[in-house]
Amino acid sequence: MSEFVKSLFALALLGVAQSAIAAEASLPRPDHIVIVVEENRGYSKIIANPDAPYINALAQRGVLFTQSYGVTHPSQPNYLALLSGTTRGISSNACPLELKGENLGGALIEKGLSFVSYSESLPEAGYEGCRYGAYMRKHNPAANWKELAAFNQPFTAFPQDYSQLPTVSFVVPDQRNDMHDGSIEQGDAWLAQNIERYAQWAMTHNSLLIVTFDEDDGREGNRIATMFVGEMMKPGRSAQRINHYTLLRTLSEMYGLAVLGESKDQQSITGVWKKAGKKR
Repeated sequence: MSEFVKSLFALALLGVAQSAIAAEASLPRPDHIVIVVEENRGYSKIIANPDAPYINALAQRGVLFTQSYGVTHPSQPNYLALLSGTTRGISSNACPLELKGENLGGALIEKGLSFVSYSESLPEAGYEGCRYGAYMRKHNPAANWKELAAFNQPFTAFPQDYSQLPTVSFVVPDQRNDMHDGSIEQGDAWLAQNIERYAQWAMTHNSLLIVTFDEDDGREGNRIATMFVGEMMKPGRSAQRINHYTLLRTLSEMYGLAVLGESKDQQSITGVWKKAGKKR
């Protein structure tokens, strides 16, 4: 390789590094993020629907992304995309999966931060079964990495002292309460009962709530409702086009983590932040 080519390559690497540093500097760094994933409802089935009063109130209190999309169908590969930046070539709800390689949970832990996936109706920590009552492993991507077994917890372990939450939490309602088997009204009521107190707390504790959906019902081009609520948000609507990879890219850059898989092709979410968060 000539010295000229080496110089060009070095400059390119420097540009990438500077872009990453600039992106991280422009993002807040929440002390805690809770991500709740609902199921199989398109944007228009949720927003302005009187059967979802709580979710619509959340959208008014935070930022509603009007151009948010799932990456594929059916459910499972969307969860894998959000956790690991790739669908892993999975195009079904096949279970069980045993996956290896990088993921958000492992990246946080390696960085000295923390991660837990809390699943409603999970019978015990680290449970490997495909289903238990209304719990479905296909909606709990952390269950597919053996190294995350200790961080695969039932929702009953979700702390009531929110200062004890991990850096990033996934919250997975069971199929009765995530709108998959139950109604929109039922899922909305579950969120109001189980998530509202954290949503209020996040407004004064440098923390963030993300409520999103895995996919639509096949009728809206996979357009879904996604909202961010927290102290660092400027309430309103954003037409920035985002998907599960965009969310992962944003989370990764918030905490200075390696950018995983196809999230490398996305830009972090911009234009919605009130202020820079605390840096650790």
